[in-house]
Amino acid sequence: MTRPLTIDDLYRFEIPGDPALSPDGERVAYTLTTQDAENDRVVRSIWEVRSAGGPARRLTHGPADTVPRWSPDGTQLAFLREGQIHLLPVDGGEAVALTTPARCPAGAGTPVWSPDGSRIAFSAPATRRDDSAPVVIDALGWKADGAGLIGSVRTQLFVVGTESGEVRLLTEADRHAGSPTWSPDGTQLAYPAQSGPDAAVLGTSAAHVVGVGEDAPESRRVGPAGGLVGPVSWFPDGSALLVVGHLELLRQPLDGSAAVSISAALDRNVMGGGPGYPGALPQFHGDDIVFCARDRGATRLYRVDAAGISASPLPVGSGVSGCSVATKAGRAAVVVSDASSFAEIALLDLDAWTSGEPGEPSAGRQPARLTDHMARSLPEIALHPVTEREFTISDGTVVHGMITRAAQTPAGGPLLVDVHGGPHNAWAPHSDPVHLYHQELASQGWTILTLNVRGSDGYGEAFYTAAVGAWGETDEQDVLQPVATLVAEGLVDPERIALTGYSYGGYLTCWLSARSDLFAAVVPGGILVDLKSMAGTSEEGHLIAAHEIGDPERLTELSPISRADAVRVPTLILHGGTDDTCPVGQAEQWFHALRSRDVPVRLVVYPGGSHLFLLDGRPSHREDYSRRLIDWVTTHTNTSIR
Repeated sequence: MTRPLTIDDLYRFEIPGDPALSPDGERVAYTLTTQDAENDRVVRSIWEVRSAGGPARRLTHGPADTVPRWSPDGTQLAFLREGQIHLLPVDGGEAVALTTPARCPAGAGTPVWSPDGSRIAFSAPATRRDDSAPVVIDALGWKADGAGLIGSVRTQLFVVGTESGEVRLLTEADRHAGSPTWSPDGTQLAYPAQSGPDAAVLGTSAAHVVGVGEDAPESRRVGPAGGLVGPVSWFPDGSALLVVGHLELLRQPLDGSAAVSISAALDRNVMGGGPGYPGALPQFHGDDIVFCARDRGATRLYRVDAAGISASPLPVGSGVSGCSVATKAGRAAVVVSDASSFAEIALLDLDAWTSGEPGEPSAGRQPARLTDHMARSLPEIALHPVTEREFTISDGTVVHGMITRAAQTPAGGPLLVDVHGGPHNAWAPHSDPVHLYHQELASQGWTILTLNVRGSDGYGEAFYTAAVGAWGETDEQDVLQPVATLVAEGLVDPERIALTGYSYGGYLTCWLSARSDLFAAVVPGGILVDLKSMAGTSEEGHLIAAHEIGDPERLTELSPISRADAVRVPTLILHGGTDDTCPVGQAEQWFHALRSRDVPVRLVVYPGGSHLFLLDGRPSHREDYSRRLIDWVTTHTNTSIR
């Protein structure tokens, strides 16, 4: 017998991620995320599964072991434990610390092995700030979500010898250095770095190269300054850099000449991976490039070869949140989510993946699933189905959405509309371990509508930029008209409609609560309501003001706080107490604006919660978020929990 997922099941989740395929393609190491209810914390440990099959086995016990990386000879794994690099012999033995707080007082970043295995490169802050010391600020970018006040501390590049443990600092600059990659001959490192002292919030960055020898020249910029550069790697012959740029994959010549787009024909945003933005670093398989891009909400795997761009043979509706290529073995280990599981490790035969037309699914065997964490940890669970829908807005724009409903749910019940963050993110048409209230409300007879409104990723650049300079104005009908369609079809009760959203979704929830009387209850989370004050207080405020809004005169006009007098709907505000992306003062302003006018409103602040606490914060906080949301919308739409 199966049963629906409940919020209580959060504590049983086992979710794999960040796969690392051994050089011979026979073993996959990965990070497994679980929940420790007794200590109210997330636990991460390193596990391994073999391509030949058999049960996965635990290599470490955590509680904070992440990013496993194989040595070139496949005998060791480097990984991070409590922020320091450790080495683990994979065929037996204990993990040994390679870096220590004495050598790396601020910890280390993701380990990157040199081609000969003698060194590991990483990026990390050069110093650890004294939490009690004054913070001196001379430039923008003086705080970061999850890290708090960083002042003038910037991440730099380091190299550590795998035998000696000697740590050497390679860069000393007033800009953040991103994760490095080794040149094929092991003499240089390429890395992304911000351009100029205020680049942390201006969003300008460029590719850089630095030598690793004792007498190597200083770091130099490769390509134009003032661009938007993400992760970088090397072409196999060392002739150029492979760069994740703004919406595309680029070949950047080392002589600094103009970069050439590799993925422009796809018209989809390349996804390098990150919290809430699933993807993986582009990797070479011979002369071909395997990379991730988002299409219609799902992050999928693509390949560039002589015939063009082709999509992997992953099942439609599934999504990729990690990939590791073993070139010599002709295989890739991928983390795949689908309708029945949050994430599992699968093995893809790259040599059987043949090219098709650009953007079209290609021929080739389906990936073989290697793990069954969902079936092992929650064997009795059946997730409610997700059905995709398209809605044509009055101006002709087509908006893609997903509807979650329990089987045999009668028509005419309550509706929850959920708006994603970003704004350049997207809802995916597969299972979701974060928004547990979707599954529980569906079990109670609710319909859940998630919409990829204008500005969402995965529908081409024109759609991606459609709301720039017009937040709220351009995309409000992308929410209101699909809801009207469901009402007209008789699927939902027009008197029992609730609205929620987080981050940008919280912004649009507040905006719509002032612009429409459609909703009986709203729950904005991680909100921004005053764009002018946010420009000077958020880690991303200046970037939003300059690039997303553009016109300073529009900051007030597009701020929900300037329309708060029109709000009448009961409002529950949920916010992380140490959120530096959408500072908690935004929630306090909205609460005050509504409470002073006797609008039914409640503010819940989660102490220590960053902007991403819904992804990796205390399990008790994530549980509480879902329970409070359910209680609020059921109470204020006159429905009862069954």
